Amino acid sequence: MHDDIDLPELELEFRGELIQPGDPNYDGVRALYNAMIDKRPRLIARCRHAADVAVALKFARSRDLRIAVRGGGHNGAGLGSCDGGIMIDLALLDDVRVDAARRVVKVGAGCTQRVMDLATYPLGLAVPSGIVSSTGMSGLTLGGGHGHLSRRYGLTIDNLIEAEVILADGSFVTASERENADLFWGLRGGGGNFGIVTSFTYRAHPVSTVYGGPIFWDIRHASQVMRAYRDFLPGAPHALSPFLGLKQVPSSAPFPVELWGRRVCALICCHDGPPDEAERALRPLRAALPAPILDGLAAMPFPAMQSLFDPLLPKGMQWYWKADFVKELPDAAIETHIEQASRSPTELSLMHLYPIDAAVHRVGATDTAFSNRDARWSMVICGIDPRPEKAPSLRKWGREYWHAVHPYNAAGAYVNFMMDDEADGRVRATYGANFPALVELKRRLDPTNCFRNNQNISPDDCAGEAA
Repeated sequence: MHDDIDLPELELEFRGELIQPGDPNYDGVRALYNAMIDKRPRLIARCRHAADVAVALKFARSRDLRIAVRGGGHNGAGLGSCDGGIMIDLALLDDVRVDAARRVVKVGAGCTQRVMDLATYPLGLAVPSGIVSSTGMSGLTLGGGHGHLSRRYGLTIDNLIEAEVILADGSFVTASERENADLFWGLRGGGGNFGIVTSFTYRAHPVSTVYGGPIFWDIRHASQVMRAYRDFLPGAPHALSPFLGLKQVPSSAPFPVELWGRRVCALICCHDGPPDEAERALRPLRAALPAPILDGLAAMPFPAMQSLFDPLLPKGMQWYWKADFVKELPDAAIETHIEQASRSPTELSLMHLYPIDAAVHRVGATDTAFSNRDARWSMVICGIDPRPEKAPSLRKWGREYWHAVHPYNAAGAYVNFMMDDEADGRVRATYGANFPALVELKRRLDPTNCFRNNQNISPDDCAGEAA
């Protein structure tokens, strides 16, 4: 803990808000989306402009303070904060500029999906992002970014045009295909290892009303549903992006009371097109399955689809995440999933399989830092509950589930779904053949590992020798 921080010097240059322990709003500002993570930074620097970010970074480095960078604060591992160091909080950098004619959207690094969607939707546009509207665009993008539009338009990083970045030495640079192309390559999936991004510019697509929502089958049909889904997906139109879940029906509106708490196999569908076209696309899958116990598909504005789960997953829940990339889903894996999911300790705990095929596969494995272009799904196991006393059982279930299914999966995982207790070598496995080049980029741009409060790529890793 650095108790001797002298703020007057920082206050001369910093135009945002500086918050320390003891300030009335300290606990509220430092709180993270995942309440299982409780960290106490020595100083929170709430930046109002990109210049504030550079000032806070310089201040932290001059005093050898650990640096955590928080965008939307959604990171499951709580890597947007730290104990005893400085949290550089980007939440106030949430402006959005939309060039409808060029279909280009520029957002500040503190922008959430909701803020961006509400700016693009009136113009009939959307940027591919995630599935929960409170997710920050910064962390989502730097990890890759998959969601409802991935099958048609690719990952969020596949739609990134440029980024404005502050490097470890305090310099401002633009990263794009034309400028600092190696940094641009690393930002697309390499996490926050190479600098602090202050703005992102994306390519947008014509998206307005979509047809989507949940379809639930009783858990006794889960094996049949999962096999049918596995076989259906490769031939499904790219406008249709259904992800699969093993979960319980939440005991709350808008779900029918008679279904509350019931274990189900779910497909959450999103089709970027009219209802009749969507139903034609789903017809082969429906024909292969029994009647569902709930069919919630409806036409809705895309921002409504993006925020469908928000009431169930507010800030302040206990979360424990385990993840893998999945290339194949054999029958044995399906049975293991069902067995493990049926032991979930709380009603909100779940397993999701997000499809990352179709347009995602059109990008080469070495074209971006995100190298898992041959995976068909991104799997996440989430132990979730509002009660802190449930945290041990959430961790236990998540770890046991993951150990049971991991033998069927790829070695790596989506970095945005990884906690801070992953085994050594997990980050290396995630980046595969791209890892040596990432180490070399880290050595050049951040040789002292200033940006290490993340799923870290260390400049000292020996893999760099092979680059």
